[in-house]
Amino acid sequence: MSYSLDANLLLYASDTSSPHFSSAKTFLEAIPRDPDLLCLTWITLLSYQRIATHPAIFRSPLAPAEAWANVTALLTLPRVRLIGEDVSFAEDYAATAAAFPIRGNLVLDAHLATILREHGVRRLYTADADFRKFEFLDVVNPLKA
Repeated sequence: MSYSLDANLLLYASDTSSPHFSSAKTFLEAIPRDPDLLCLTWITLLSYQRIATHPAIFRSPLAPAEAWANVTALLTLPRVRLIGEDVSFAEDYAATAAAFPIRGNLVLDAHLATILREHGVRRLYTADADFRKFEFLDVVNPLKA
């Protein structure tokens, strides 16, 4: 079995002022003990880097090196794999976008969803309910009790 993460969980776990900080941090700290394969994408990791270091977006921005150290720590876990776009990504994205209009924030969500679909990753941990629009994903919010 495999799963993936959305950037929002990484961001909550890095923002001590967030009401979701403790839950997100606890969830991420359990990943090394999870027997399933964590499939990460550059779109998720670079979105984290962009937002976590941006003073106009992130309340207490991280230093770029600190945010990148968090990315590197994830990548070095034993059951983590990087996945990306297949050669058929354009067609696969078009098929994903055919189900409903993709605009605004959904553009990057559809990008991530398409990559996950291409690699057979069905479970996505996120606090973003918009991912529920992609019927092929099993969306789980680990921050809800």
